[in-house]
Order: sequence, then structure tokens, then C-alpha cells
Amino acid sequence: MTAVETLVPAGPLGELLDAQLDDGERGPVRVEALGEGRSNLTFLVRRGGRAYVLRRPPLGDLPETAHDMGREYRVLSALAGRVRAPRPVLACPDPAVIGAPFYLMELVDGVVIRGQAPAAFDVASRAGIGHEVVDALVELHQVDYDAAGLGDLGRPIGYTARQVTRWTKQWAVMATRPLPDIEAVRVWLEGRVPSHSPAAIVHGDYKLDNVVFAPGPPARLRAILDWEMATLGDPLADLGYLMVFWPESGEEGVYGLRMPTQEPGFPSRAELLARYERRTGFAMTDLTFYRTLALWKLAILCEGLYKRHLAGKAGSGWYALLETSVPAMAARARSGCGA
Repeated sequence: MTAVETLVPAGPLGELLDAQLDDGERGPVRVEALGEGRSNLTFLVRRGGRAYVLRRPPLGDLPETAHDMGREYRVLSALAGRVRAPRPVLACPDPAVIGAPFYLMELVDGVVIRGQAPAAFDVASRAGIGHEVVDALVELHQVDYDAAGLGDLGRPIGYTARQVTRWTKQWAVMATRPLPDIEAVRVWLEGRVPSHSPAAIVHGDYKLDNVVFAPGPPARLRAILDWEMATLGDPLADLGYLMVFWPESGEEGVYGLRMPTQEPGFPSRAELLARYERRTGFAMTDLTFYRTLALWKLAILCEGLYKRHLAGKAGSGWYALLETSVPAMAARARSGCGA
């Protein structure tokens, strides 16, 4: 049995879809791994002439509140028609079917930009990629979450303070080695939590390789992916996170890897911030706190992935890079804020 068959057994899945999904198709399904997600797992499911995307949690011991498929499905259902996101199709809370709860959503055809810009996007068209990324984020942050039925998704008041507390606790669970930079940044963040901030639906993992573009210019962002961390909170946390994943030419990319935004034609971070500020009215006086928070959280999250790798519950390759890239991220977070 292959790894895919173990994670998503096609037989039981096909039986469930025959019983619950009225899409005019019947019969066996074909399943293959999709994307490079390293948290919730994503698969392409083909059934007759239709294709869907299936999301399920990873294997191994998981934090109690993480990888909630029902919550992710609820968010997508509430945001359907309000933001650019895949349409949810079916949710299965019963782990007996494939070994874990899961949900199915529509397949959004297009291109996920990672590693380097696709050849179809020449230098002249790359500014539009940045503009679309900002505009889609603005659309999300301007959703009336009460009207969308998501008023109880989280508590926006005190969000950033709780983030520092939560990820401090996560570090205690995920750490595989002492990293003094993590502690130094924690102290810095605790002393600089904004006293007032706007409130919005926060994606929690908003970056270039979590969106789908139409396959060629002009740039058209079709859907935002990976909603597992969505909550109510401070929208500038999303913006700070996006900035971490938007290195410019001559800078070091996240994980020490080269990223598309370092190529000619992509707008600068300053341009993206100005566009976001114009379209939301939120003041961009100082994003140092939010960028530092994002990089610190990312280092802690990646340490958790590295711990799974050391325990033999995640592959080699990219995961092995975390031995050096996690300390490097923690050091960059500290140097960036002067802690």
C-alpha cells in the first residue's frame, strides 16, 4: 500500500461520495498527493469527469486545537462568494472513513507561484502579482464577519497578546534545543504589544504560495488556499507575515531559499504596504512588531515540524533544512527588532 493509499484509502472514500455527493458521477475514485503543504495534507481526488481537493490532518500526535477540519470547512462555507476562496463541497467528521476527519472542496485551476516566477509571467506582468495579492487580502480583511456568521470564530480584542502567550507555550512543547533568540524576542514582543488594533478575519498563513493565479498575464488571483489558521484578530498580523515571505533582491529568503519576489519586476514591500494602506485606511506607521511576531512564530512552527522530522514522522529533504534555518529565523527576528 502506498503512502497516499494509507492516508486516503480510495475504496471507503468512493463509497462515501457515492452515498453523499450528488454530482452526477459514480464509481471509483483516484487519489494523488497535491502541493507541498507541510501541515494539513492535501490530495487531488478524481471521480469520473470531476476533480476535487481533499484536506485531512497529518499523521502523528497533534496539538489539541490544531487541524480542525470542521472549522476550516465552516470558514470556507461562510466566505463563499465574499472572498476569493475555493468552494467547499462536503465535510466528513467521521475518522472511520479514511482514518481522520476530512473535507472536500472544488479544484481551482491555476498556478501556485513558488521557487521562481512562471515563464508565462514576464517582468512587465509581475507587478500585477503583488497588487492582486494585496487586493485579495484587503477583500478578506473588509468582510463583515458578523454578517458572514463568523462572529464567534475568535476574539479580536487582545489577539496579539494572546498570540505571544500561545506561541510561547507552543515553544515549550516543540523545542528540540535551546535557542536564546526565541526567548529574547518573546520578551521584546511582550513589551510592545499594540494597545489598540483593527479587527478582521485573519488568514494566519497568507503568502504568495498559498494563493492560486490564473496561468498567464494579466495577473488574476483566483483563490486563497490553506485556511486552517483563520480566526478573528488583528489584520496587520497577516500583513506582517506576508512581508516576511516577500524578500527583495539581495536579501536572504525564508529558510535560506531563493523566492520569486527576489526576481525583477516584483513590487517592493514598501509598494505593497502603501497599496494596502490606501485600500484599508489602516495606518502603516510601524510594522516592525508584526514582522517580528510573524518571523518568531514561523521559527517556532518550523521547530515543531523539525521535531516531527526527528521523530521519523516527516520526510527528509526540506525538513532537514530546519536544523539550521530555524535558528537562523530566530536570529533574524532578534536582529530585526533589536532585542
